[in-house]
Amino acid sequence: MFPISFLSHQDILAIVVGASFASGLNVYATVATLGLLARAQVFQLPPALSLLNSRAVIAVCGLLFALEFVADKVPVFDLAWNALQTFVRVPVAALLSYGATQNLSPGTQLAAGLLGAVLALAAHGGKTAVRTAVTPSPEPASNTILSFAEDALAVSLTWLATQHPVVAAVIVSVLVLLIVFAVRYVVRSLTRLLQRARNLVIRPRLT
Repeated sequence: MFPISFLSHQDILAIVVGASFASGLNVYATVATLGLLARAQVFQLPPALSLLNSRAVIAVCGLLFALEFVADKVPVFDLAWNALQTFVRVPVAALLSYGATQNLSPGTQLAAGLLGAVLALAAHGGKTAVRTAVTPSPEPASNTILSFAEDALAVSLTWLATQHPVVAAVIVSVLVLLIVFAVRYVVRSLTRLLQRARNLVIRPRLT
Protein backbone atom coordinates (compact mmCIF):
# COMPACT_ATOMS: atom_id res chain seq x y z
CA MET A 1 0.00 0.00 0.00
CA PHE A 2 1.26 3.48 -0.79
CA PRO A 3 -0.08 6.84 0.47
CA ILE A 4 -1.35 9.20 -2.19
CA SER A 5 0.83 11.91 -0.63
CA PHE A 6 3.91 10.01 -1.82
CA LEU A 7 2.76 10.09 -5.44
CA SER A 8 3.93 12.64 -7.97
CA HIS A 9 1.56 15.36 -9.13
CA GLN A 10 1.32 13.58 -12.49
CA ASP A 11 0.28 10.30 -10.85
CA ILE A 12 -2.33 12.05 -8.69
CA LEU A 13 -3.72 13.73 -11.81
CA ALA A 14 -3.80 10.37 -13.56
CA ILE A 15 -5.74 8.86 -10.65
CA VAL A 16 -8.20 11.74 -10.91
CA VAL A 17 -8.62 11.09 -14.64
CA GLY A 18 -9.24 7.35 -14.23
CA ALA A 19 -11.55 7.53 -11.22
CA SER A 20 -13.56 10.43 -12.67
CA PHE A 21 -14.22 8.65 -15.94
CA ALA A 22 -15.19 5.50 -14.02
CA SER A 23 -17.61 7.58 -11.92
CA GLY A 24 -19.30 8.75 -15.10
CA LEU A 25 -19.99 5.12 -15.99
CA ASN A 26 -21.03 3.87 -12.56
CA VAL A 27 -20.36 6.10 -9.57
CA TYR A 28 -21.54 3.56 -6.99
CA ALA A 29 -19.19 0.87 -8.30
CA THR A 30 -16.34 3.40 -8.33
CA VAL A 31 -16.85 4.61 -4.75
CA ALA A 32 -17.37 1.08 -3.43
CA THR A 33 -14.23 -0.14 -5.21
CA LEU A 34 -12.15 2.71 -3.78
CA GLY A 35 -13.45 1.93 -0.30
CA LEU A 36 -12.80 -1.80 -0.62
CA LEU A 37 -9.28 -1.23 -1.96
CA ALA A 38 -8.57 1.06 0.98
CA ARG A 39 -9.92 -1.45 3.51
CA ALA A 40 -7.84 -4.20 1.87
CA GLN A 41 -4.81 -1.89 2.25
CA VAL A 42 -4.18 -1.97 -1.48
CA PHE A 43 -4.46 1.80 -1.70
CA GLN A 44 -4.43 4.54 0.92
CA LEU A 45 -7.05 7.22 0.50
CA PRO A 46 -6.17 10.83 1.34
CA PRO A 47 -7.70 12.11 4.62
CA ALA A 48 -10.28 14.15 2.69
CA LEU A 49 -11.71 10.92 1.26
CA SER A 50 -11.31 8.73 4.35
CA LEU A 51 -15.11 8.50 4.66
CA LEU A 52 -15.12 6.17 1.64
CA ASN A 53 -13.29 3.65 3.80
CA SER A 54 -16.22 3.24 6.19
CA ARG A 55 -18.36 0.14 6.12
CA ALA A 56 -21.52 2.23 5.99
CA VAL A 57 -20.49 4.03 2.79
CA ILE A 58 -19.33 0.80 1.16
CA ALA A 59 -22.57 -0.95 2.12
CA VAL A 60 -24.80 1.88 0.83
CA CYS A 61 -22.84 2.10 -2.44
CA GLY A 62 -23.03 -1.68 -2.75
CA LEU A 63 -26.82 -1.59 -2.40
CA LEU A 64 -27.14 1.29 -4.88
CA PHE A 65 -24.84 -0.53 -7.27
CA ALA A 66 -27.10 -3.60 -7.02
CA LEU A 67 -30.12 -1.39 -7.78
CA GLU A 68 -28.37 0.19 -10.75
CA PHE A 69 -27.20 -3.25 -11.89
CA VAL A 70 -30.85 -4.19 -12.40
CA ALA A 71 -32.23 -0.82 -13.56
CA ASP A 72 -29.45 -0.34 -16.10
CA LYS A 73 -30.41 -3.48 -17.98
CA VAL A 74 -34.05 -2.60 -18.68
CA PRO A 75 -34.52 -0.99 -22.12
CA VAL A 76 -36.06 2.52 -22.07
CA PHE A 77 -36.11 2.59 -18.25
CA ASP A 78 -32.31 2.66 -18.32
CA LEU A 79 -32.43 5.97 -20.23
CA ALA A 80 -34.56 7.58 -17.50
CA TRP A 81 -32.32 6.11 -14.81
CA ASN A 82 -29.17 7.43 -16.48
CA ALA A 83 -30.75 10.85 -16.91
CA LEU A 84 -31.34 11.03 -13.15
CA GLN A 85 -27.82 9.80 -12.43
CA THR A 86 -26.41 12.90 -14.16
CA PHE A 87 -27.04 14.74 -10.89
CA VAL A 88 -25.07 12.12 -8.96
CA ARG A 89 -22.17 11.01 -11.14
CA VAL A 90 -20.86 14.43 -12.14
CA PRO A 91 -20.92 16.10 -8.68
CA VAL A 92 -19.44 13.03 -6.96
CA ALA A 93 -16.63 12.85 -9.52
CA ALA A 94 -15.87 16.52 -8.88
CA LEU A 95 -15.78 15.94 -5.11
CA LEU A 96 -13.56 12.85 -5.46
CA SER A 97 -11.14 14.77 -7.66
CA TYR A 98 -11.09 17.73 -5.29
CA GLY A 99 -10.43 15.48 -2.29
CA ALA A 100 -7.75 13.43 -4.07
CA THR A 101 -5.70 16.58 -4.67
CA GLN A 102 -5.92 17.98 -1.13
CA ASN A 103 -2.10 18.06 -0.85
CA LEU A 104 -1.85 20.35 -3.86
CA SER A 105 -2.58 24.07 -4.11
CA PRO A 106 -6.19 25.34 -3.81
CA GLY A 107 -6.12 26.41 -7.45
CA THR A 108 -4.99 22.95 -8.52
CA GLN A 109 -7.74 21.41 -6.40
CA LEU A 110 -10.39 23.50 -8.12
CA ALA A 111 -8.95 22.65 -11.54
CA ALA A 112 -8.93 18.94 -10.60
CA GLY A 113 -12.55 19.16 -9.46
CA LEU A 114 -13.54 20.75 -12.75
CA LEU A 115 -11.56 18.16 -14.72
CA GLY A 116 -13.24 15.37 -12.77
CA ALA A 117 -16.69 16.78 -13.50
CA VAL A 118 -15.91 17.18 -17.22
CA LEU A 119 -14.54 13.63 -17.56
CA ALA A 120 -17.49 12.15 -15.67
CA LEU A 121 -19.86 14.10 -17.89
CA ALA A 122 -18.03 12.84 -20.99
CA ALA A 123 -18.28 9.23 -19.84
CA HIS A 124 -21.90 9.67 -18.77
CA GLY A 125 -22.81 11.41 -22.04
CA GLY A 126 -21.11 8.75 -24.12
CA LYS A 127 -22.88 6.01 -22.19
CA THR A 128 -26.25 7.69 -22.65
CA ALA A 129 -25.66 8.29 -26.36
CA VAL A 130 -24.76 4.66 -26.99
CA ARG A 131 -27.77 3.49 -24.97
CA THR A 132 -30.03 5.79 -26.99
CA ALA A 133 -28.75 4.23 -30.20
CA VAL A 134 -29.04 0.65 -28.91
CA THR A 135 -32.43 0.85 -27.14
CA PRO A 136 -34.53 0.69 -30.38
CA SER A 137 -32.69 -2.50 -31.36
CA PRO A 138 -34.95 -5.59 -31.43
CA GLU A 139 -32.13 -7.60 -29.84
CA PRO A 140 -32.95 -7.74 -26.09
CA ALA A 141 -29.42 -8.76 -25.09
CA SER A 142 -27.83 -5.51 -26.32
CA ASN A 143 -28.61 -3.50 -23.19
CA THR A 144 -27.53 -6.29 -20.89
CA ILE A 145 -24.19 -6.78 -22.65
CA LEU A 146 -23.50 -3.05 -22.67
CA SER A 147 -24.38 -2.73 -18.99
CA PHE A 148 -22.08 -5.59 -17.98
CA ALA A 149 -19.27 -4.06 -20.04
CA GLU A 150 -19.77 -0.62 -18.45
CA ASP A 151 -19.81 -2.03 -14.93
CA ALA A 152 -16.68 -4.09 -15.55
CA LEU A 153 -14.94 -1.09 -17.11
CA ALA A 154 -15.83 1.16 -14.14
CA VAL A 155 -14.41 -1.29 -11.60
CA SER A 156 -11.34 -2.11 -13.70
CA LEU A 157 -10.53 1.56 -14.36
CA THR A 158 -10.87 2.40 -10.67
CA TRP A 159 -8.45 -0.36 -9.70
CA LEU A 160 -6.09 0.54 -12.53
CA ALA A 161 -6.14 4.21 -11.53
CA THR A 162 -4.91 3.31 -8.04
CA GLN A 163 -2.24 0.85 -9.18
CA HIS A 164 -1.15 2.07 -12.61
CA PRO A 165 -2.50 5.64 -12.86
CA VAL A 166 -0.68 6.60 -16.05
CA VAL A 167 -1.97 3.52 -17.89
CA ALA A 168 -5.49 4.34 -16.69
CA ALA A 169 -5.13 7.93 -17.93
CA VAL A 170 -4.00 6.74 -21.37
CA ILE A 171 -6.98 4.37 -21.62
CA VAL A 172 -9.34 7.17 -20.62
CA SER A 173 -7.84 9.45 -23.30
CA VAL A 174 -8.54 6.81 -25.94
CA LEU A 175 -12.07 6.25 -24.63
CA VAL A 176 -12.83 9.97 -24.68
CA LEU A 177 -11.83 10.11 -28.36
CA LEU A 178 -14.05 7.11 -29.09
CA ILE A 179 -16.92 8.79 -27.25
CA VAL A 180 -16.54 11.94 -29.35
CA PHE A 181 -16.86 9.87 -32.53
CA ALA A 182 -19.70 7.78 -31.08
CA VAL A 183 -21.71 10.84 -30.02
CA ARG A 184 -21.24 12.45 -33.43
CA TYR A 185 -22.43 9.25 -35.10
CA VAL A 186 -25.49 8.99 -32.85
CA VAL A 187 -26.39 12.66 -33.38
CA ARG A 188 -26.10 12.29 -37.15
CA SER A 189 -28.18 9.09 -37.12
CA LEU A 190 -30.93 10.71 -35.03
CA THR A 191 -30.89 13.78 -37.27
CA ARG A 192 -31.38 11.58 -40.34
CA LEU A 193 -34.23 9.69 -38.68
CA LEU A 194 -35.97 12.92 -37.73
CA GLN A 195 -35.48 14.28 -41.25
CA ARG A 196 -36.99 11.14 -42.77
CA ALA A 197 -39.94 11.29 -40.39
CA ARG A 198 -40.44 14.94 -41.26
CA ASN A 199 -40.39 14.17 -44.97
CA LEU A 200 -42.95 11.38 -44.51
CA VAL A 201 -45.27 13.84 -42.76
CA ILE A 202 -44.80 16.65 -45.30
CA ARG A 203 -45.18 14.58 -48.49
CA PRO A 204 -48.79 13.43 -47.87
CA ARG A 205 -49.78 17.05 -47.25
CA LEU A 206 -48.26 18.12 -50.55
CA THR A 207 -50.07 15.40 -52.45
